[in-house]
Amino acid sequence: QVQLVESGGGLVQAGGSLRLSCTASGGIGGIYSMGWYRRAPGKQREMVAVWRGGGSTNYKDSVKGRFTISRDNAKNTVDLQMNSLKPEDTAVYYCAASSPEGAAWGQGTQVTVSS
Repeated sequence: QVQLVESGGGLVQAGGSLRLSCTASGGIGGIYSMGWYRRAPGKQREMVAVWRGGGSTNYKDSVKGRFTISRDNAKNTVDLQMNSLKPEDTAVYYCAASSPEGAAWGQGTQVTVSS
């Protein structure tokens, strides 16, 4: 069973940058996509960025040009580089992975952007 551990969240001023990292373990050979999602206070969880096998990526419209998702197969990690952060990016960010076993989720990491 895939297990995910996130790191890299924190507090940053608007316009700043943060890099989130997610490390996968257990059943990683079957992973065919990994991504980052977020849940802001009072809102539903939403997709931020997804990486799929073959290297294709998708981004939420509001983060295009600011966020970059990258996958390192050798390290079994997926990172999210977040630049030009805005207060509306404040949320708990979750790493997710899809495999034939189903979806796995990390515990979440808080990102807070102050104005």
